[in-house]
Amino acid sequence: MVHDVERDGHIDGASLVKGLVDGTVAVVVLRNLLPEAEFANNRERLEPVFGQASTTQYTNGSLTTIGPYLAKHLAEPDTYFTEARKANEFTASLGVDLGERTRQRLAEVLGLKRFDTEAEPDGRSYAQQNVRIYADSIRTPLHNDNIMRDAAGTGLALASLRHQLSCVVCIQECETGGELRIHRKRWTEADNEYKIVGGLGYDEAVTDGAPAHEFKPQAGDVYLLNPTFYHSIEQVSGSDRITMGFFFGFYDDELAEAVSWI
Repeated sequence: MVHDVERDGHIDGASLVKGLVDGTVAVVVLRNLLPEAEFANNRERLEPVFGQASTTQYTNGSLTTIGPYLAKHLAEPDTYFTEARKANEFTASLGVDLGERTRQRLAEVLGLKRFDTEAEPDGRSYAQQNVRIYADSIRTPLHNDNIMRDAAGTGLALASLRHQLSCVVCIQECETGGELRIHRKRWTEADNEYKIVGGLGYDEAVTDGAPAHEFKPQAGDVYLLNPTFYHSIEQVSGSDRITMGFFFGFYDDELAEAVSWI
């Protein structure tokens, strides 16, 4: 579902969010959410740090990121919050406000009462965003993201969320490939037999028979998805596929007050 924010005018944001939550909408694409000059300025400020990305290797793929990722540190949250603080300070020092401005505009367009980076009761803030770099020939295997499941028992506030969504801003598109492929199937406990030991995600057989939708982003696109459904990023060819992203969620079914993290 593609909306040009400048051209289309009013958007029924509540229906879009509800559709993502219940799975009747696979992807919401918002074009021209930010003015081109604002987007270009942020991209220019980010470019010098692309070389600082770190790569985590798996038996079946790799993840290359700039900035922390909570799921990697659920067993050691203190390490995560230290990295999140440093990342937020570093982003501010660069004059990069792409995550903040994206949240502001999403709140306006979707009609949300609140859209803030989440913080724990002790004041420790979650990371505002991170950058993902998908190099030539890289494919991100089939997986799902579910902080309510993964943070259960940690005492973290996010474990109490009711719903989780994801926001991705396409900074640079690749020539071919790099499609988001999302299946209309959520994780169940029985799926654990398909989990790849020592690897990233799940065997493709876990989604056999489930309908799938593909979307290839263009530079400047802001797109929303429900990452609790199985999804992958297809093999990239040509230029790096570079995105900025964060998760966001809701503590109740009103879907009006969002908090974000990554």
